[in-house]
Amino acid sequence: MSRIKHCFELLSQQKRKGLIPYITAGDPSLELTLPLMQALVEAGADVIELGIPFSDPMADGPVIQRASERALKNGVTLDDVLHVVTQFRQSNDTTPVVLMGYANPIERMGVETFAAQARLAGVDGVLVVDYPPEECAQFAAILRAQQIDPIFLLAPTSTDARIAQIGKIASGYVYYVSLKGVTGSGALDLTEVAQRIPRIKERTNLPVGVGFGIRDAATAQAIGTLADAVVIGSRIIQEIEQVGASGAVAAVRTFVSGIRTALDTPLERT
Repeated sequence: MSRIKHCFELLSQQKRKGLIPYITAGDPSLELTLPLMQALVEAGADVIELGIPFSDPMADGPVIQRASERALKNGVTLDDVLHVVTQFRQSNDTTPVVLMGYANPIERMGVETFAAQARLAGVDGVLVVDYPPEECAQFAAILRAQQIDPIFLLAPTSTDARIAQIGKIASGYVYYVSLKGVTGSGALDLTEVAQRIPRIKERTNLPVGVGFGIRDAATAQAIGTLADAVVIGSRIIQEIEQVGASGAVAAVRTFVSGIRTALDTPLERT
């Protein structure tokens, strides 16, 4: 059983919602990426999404774009990202790690080489933003051959047919993008999320994580009543930006701990 599947089964048994924080590898520095990952676990993360820096992250808003720019200025490569995961696995063999990024760095390495190296490093899932599911059957098969879950995005505009198609080739979980736009933009429409999640669950048995636009404990708590997991990224990157490298680990640990507490606290009914 994959780490991701085991994680969500355990969450279901405990009647808890998953917390999936995102950071960009190499931001604010490569040396701090491992301590940040460890801080996320200490703060209550169930799965870590680790961003692969890329020069044209088209689905990401300005916050995560800046994180990628900083990481690239630090010279961070896909090899470096995999090495960080290898280091993480030396002290943590349970928390799933999902790499999130774009096709270009993976294709430059070679898809099969990437999948093999990712497995050796201890990667559990891969989400490639600009791989359309219609063209991803082979890529998903290559990942699954290495016991890595191919994870896909669903949007408010995804048709029922597309949801069903993704449900056939995805594993681990599906990531529902709660906004029409880039990461960190706009305000969540909880009513729309509440309407979309059941439609997704009718067409896949996979857990559903919701991200894009979750910025505080209250929003995370509200999403937690609707979805299996909450994904939060831009707001964490902002914490890093505000305090700088010297305070990044402590600030991220404190912020994510607050989200964890909110997810574990039932909403009061009025």
